[in-house]
Amino acid sequence: MHWHAYTWLGHGLDLKNEAERRPTSPDFATSPLPPMRTGDWLAKPRTRIAETFDDVDKAANWMAGEYEPLPPSSDTTPLAHRLATVTDLLPRGVDVQWGEWLHQGRFITVGMICCPNRHVNHPCPLLR
Repeated sequence: MHWHAYTWLGHGLDLKNEAERRPTSPDFATSPLPPMRTGDWLAKPRTRIAETFDDVDKAANWMAGEYEPLPPSSDTTPLAHRLATVTDLLPRGVDVQWGEWLHQGRFITVGMICCPNRHVNHPCPLLR
């Protein structure tokens, strides 16, 4: 198993466009929006992959590096707890995606998606 990292930063209201966030949409592959289901990131073009990891600690550190520079939010979950959860869940085949509201209605997602994925049957994007 390995993990693909994905991010999206955009206006939070755009997330309401659920049609583009489903793989059945003809616009899914070209839409910058994150999918409704985390595993469906694997159906996006391989150019959307930010990084790929086969070491869980490196995957967790990458997530922390993407998350730490964010401006403070109302989320009070300590980063150490988030990282412990990542290192527990990823080896067990559970995707991890963090989402945060930022200033001026923007939203960011930082995700680490298991490949192969137990919840969706998409091939590895690196093999397409």
